[in-house]
Amino acid sequence: MLQNNEPIFQMLFEAVSEGVVVVNSSQVIIATNKSADVMFGYNQGELINKDLSILIPQNYHHSHSAHVSGFMEKNEKRRMGIGRDIYGQHKDGGKFPVEAGLNPFEFENERYVMAIVIDISLRKEQEEKILELNAHLEEKVKARTSELSESVNALKELNTALEAENLKRIKAEQKTKVALKKEKELNELKTRFLSLVSHEFKTPLSGILTSTMLLAKYQLTEQQSNRDKHLKTITNKVHYLNNILNDFLSIEKFETGNIQYKCSEFIVSKVVNEVVYNANMLLKEGQVIIYPEDIEDLSLYQDEKTIELALSNLLNNAIKYSKENTDINIVIKQDNENTSFTIIDRGIGIPEKEQKNIFNRYFRAENALNVQGTGIGLNIVKSHIENLGGSISFQSAEQIGSTFTFTVPNVFKN
Repeated sequence: MLQNNEPIFQMLFEAVSEGVVVVNSSQVIIATNKSADVMFGYNQGELINKDLSILIPQNYHHSHSAHVSGFMEKNEKRRMGIGRDIYGQHKDGGKFPVEAGLNPFEFENERYVMAIVIDISLRKEQEEKILELNAHLEEKVKARTSELSESVNALKELNTALEAENLKRIKAEQKTKVALKKEKELNELKTRFLSLVSHEFKTPLSGILTSTMLLAKYQLTEQQSNRDKHLKTITNKVHYLNNILNDFLSIEKFETGNIQYKCSEFIVSKVVNEVVYNANMLLKEGQVIIYPEDIEDLSLYQDEKTIELALSNLLNNAIKYSKENTDINIVIKQDNENTSFTIIDRGIGIPEKEQKNIFNRYFRAENALNVQGTGIGLNIVKSHIENLGGSISFQSAEQIGSTFTFTVPNVFKN
């Protein structure tokens, strides 16, 4: 059942600030996040096993159930509240305007709908203020127009006042339009991200379950190779899930300002050897990692785990986005001030029109959507490297490959 994966879904739900409500095919609520509970005025867990209609105002009950059933039959994403007003109902009986993004999905042969609900009361208030401002301006125009015949000086004063009022209105409208556009883009990005991450968890979990079931079939000594293969699958997929959860924790630390770095002196080759060793388990057939072996004299006074994380992320990306039978090169250079790490692949590359967004959180290029990933890693690496006083850059051409370079000071100065 979906509830059995509560720790994973709790991590996903709390990663967004909007309300998240999950219902089954019977329109019964089976999961909510804290934002949804607060939005609708309920205590944690109070909505579980309640009918979805508890969140819908009474005068919408007659049509809402049929809409949801029809939506689940079509099994496609959609947004509600575009072109018409929809409302949610608070526990105290009050109603408030909302927008909702609906995402259908299946889990263990059962259909569910995940809704991201946004309270747009503030937006409605802003729109009403603009209408009031326009109405107020129109009244002023009428009043001032009647005074035009009294004197030329009055006309000049009126024109000055009207220009100022009009400028205020234009600025208010522009500011509101920009805010609404950003809100819309953010909501669409979060909806796409939540659907993406749900898939990223579902696929490895299914693989783990399948390998676990198959392990029981190989009980003979001569079947050890089969057991080893499925144990490796389980290990890799658990490692993948653990990396995603660590990315979420890193994002939370960045947003709360709880990032702390522990610096010490370490040998660069130690980190490189560790990263390459772990990456070798991910190599596709014929792929080879070429890295320098004459760096025993290079050392850094930095946060060793962060340097390892950055190098590992870029190397794993190079493996993931490169074809079989290709080389991946690591180049390391050090001068008196800085050390640079360069990872060169011959993979699918990044389309030129999308390169400006590559470090944005949750962003994924169009040619990489069929490859597992959350769009978080590069954003985290960039934030870490800049916090350590360094920088990161790249060059890429579609179907030719990518070169990522990050540079850090040899000595971290807090």
